[in-house]
Amino acid sequence: MRYVAPARGTVDPQVFDRLPLAAWRDHAGLLQGQAWPTIEALNALWPATTSTRFAAQDADLLADGLHYEQRIAEHGRIATRKDNWHDLLNALVWLRYPALKQALNLRQMAEIVRMGPKQRSRAQYAMTHFDEGGVIVVVRDPALLRLWDAHDWYALFWQHRQAWLDGSIRCELFGHALLELALNPDKLLVGKAVTFLSTGDADIRHADMHCAGLIATGALLHDPLELRPLPLSGIPGWHPANADEAFHRSTICYQPKRAGRRYPPASVL
Repeated sequence: MRYVAPARGTVDPQVFDRLPLAAWRDHAGLLQGQAWPTIEALNALWPATTSTRFAAQDADLLADGLHYEQRIAEHGRIATRKDNWHDLLNALVWLRYPALKQALNLRQMAEIVRMGPKQRSRAQYAMTHFDEGGVIVVVRDPALLRLWDAHDWYALFWQHRQAWLDGSIRCELFGHALLELALNPDKLLVGKAVTFLSTGDADIRHADMHCAGLIATGALLHDPLELRPLPLSGIPGWHPANADEAFHRSTICYQPKRAGRRYPPASVL
């Protein structure tokens, strides 16, 4: 069943006070104001030196016959539906992570040229999964990565709960579809993670730019199976029920590892 976001004005205000939406408090007026922000208001948030712009997705825009990605690559115009949560959140992600978005667009265009506009490659599926549900994760302790790879969720999220609080493992949500799902307080969120192992002082603040470079050069995202599932609702502060041990023994967002499933080694940051 297709997810339908709650109508503006009916969203439970509490969702904006907990992660992931709490990380977007600097845009509270756009997210929680009574009226939808206009395309002009969104465009006013771009740096003056940026030529990329949001464009209302209407009949006039679509009459150019261009693929969504092609319109961005050739004209810097991001088709954006008015009064739409999914596209508003996509716009905010563009504003916060422009290098990542541009890297994905660059790679998508290369695949469109290779495959044609009507066929999709495994790489395109991987990039779309990351664009919609992506999370960037930096792990400092390889033992945590081993628990994650084994889908030992109880150990990762409960027995090592402190690791999520002291910075041993940190994540940055990138996927705008996950942000849209978070508008519903009952949703259990599971992200698609690109994972980095930090061997020194590198941290999450630099991971997005490093990730963008790897995507742009083709070092990442050739297959959806590269992405590790991450049950975000198990992280402290992401779901109120996870403060109780029972959540970590019974929640449906903790899925067992499929037979034969293997994850690639985490990139070193």
